[in-house]
This record gives sequence, C-alpha cells and structure tokens, in this order.
Amino acid sequence: MNTRIKDIISRIETSSVNFRQIFKVVSNKYFYISLFCVITGVLMNFASQTYLHNYISAGKTLPMLSDLILDNLPVYNVSIVYDIFCLIPLALLLIYLIDKKEFERLPFLLLMGGFFYIIRGIFIVLTPFGNPPMFNGSDAFFHGFANFEIGVYPSGHAGNVFMILLLVRDHIYRILIGICLIIVIVALFLAHGHYSIDILSGLFFSYAIRSFGDKYFTMFDLSRQGAINK
Repeated sequence: MNTRIKDIISRIETSSVNFRQIFKVVSNKYFYISLFCVITGVLMNFASQTYLHNYISAGKTLPMLSDLILDNLPVYNVSIVYDIFCLIPLALLLIYLIDKKEFERLPFLLLMGGFFYIIRGIFIVLTPFGNPPMFNGSDAFFHGFANFEIGVYPSGHAGNVFMILLLVRDHIYRILIGICLIIVIVALFLAHGHYSIDILSGLFFSYAIRSFGDKYFTMFDLSRQGAINK
C-alpha cells in the first residue's frame, strides 16, 4: 500500500512539473511572437487567395502549366485523402508534444510553421499559376477555400506535413508522419491537386526554413536555452 501511495504522489508531482512547464511556455514572449507569426501566415494565405480570386473575377486568366507526370496521369477524385492525411500529422504532433513532454519546443514549432505560410502567402502571388488542368477542387466535406482554391506554388499540403516530419525527434512518430507524407504526395498527383514543382518546392521550402530556424532562431526553442526547469 505504501508503494502504491508513493507512486500516486510521484505521478502528481510529475504532473505539477508539466503544468509549470506549460505555464512558463505560454508566459514567455517567444510563444506570443511565434503565435503572431502563425496567425500572420494564415491571414496572408487567405489574402493572397482572395487577391487571385478577384484577379480571375475581373476577367483575367492564370496560366496552366505542362507537367511531365500530370500530363500522363488520369484524374482520380481522391482529394479527401490528401486533406485527411494532412490533418493527421497535426494530431500526431500534438500527441508527440504531450507524450514526450516537449512543451518548451512549442514556440519554435509554431515559428517554423508560421514562416512557411508567410513565405507561401508571398510566393503564390509572385508566381500565380492556375490550378492544374482537370483539378476538381477539394472534397465537399472539407470545402477547402471554396471559390478561393487558387495559388499552387508551393504546396501547403506537402510542405506542412514535411515540416512536421522535420520537427519531431522520435523515430516512431517520424515513420507515421512519413507514411502520411507519402500518401499526401501520391493523392495530390492522382487528384491533380498540384503540379510536380509545387510539391517538390513545398518540401525544399520546409527544409530550408527548418535549417534557417536552427541557425538563427534557436532562442525560440526554450529547451535549448534552459528556460524551462525540469
């Protein structure tokens, strides 16, 4: 009985430490800077999509490109697949943070995701390609951006999942997220959701942003700074 009581007390103490870690993270200035970065990235993507939608509504057109893979691949209505398997890694990332108690890395993770979407929001306007031929849009279950599914370079689906893969450290989680990435890429090709260059650039952009972050924004990873007392 004494051993069982000690075990319960130990779990409570461990839980309190976790809550203290979470509190220190959400009270840190880097958390709010990174959160602002994420919100900015999301808003920039919506603004860019809206700009391109209005551009088309004004009677102008966006060029469609030839693609070695898509030009020789029939269209399959599997857009719901890449939408679902783009969301699963987000859930796995949340589980990973809780499971490995890496709450102090949250500002860095948010910052990297925010950087990706800020850059994507810029590039989809700088390189305003039209959607690939015969692309039917997202599944009605997700609705996507509705009339605003415009702007393809780089791929947010592929880049987002690959960014999560780069950020997690555990081998099992990396395998699961890697499987999701493969499914997303295959589904994007089958649905003609992105050109080949969009998908590849999404991967390269994510890798470059993560490398840039590791070099210049280590202060956002509070675990490296010893800001969280474990």
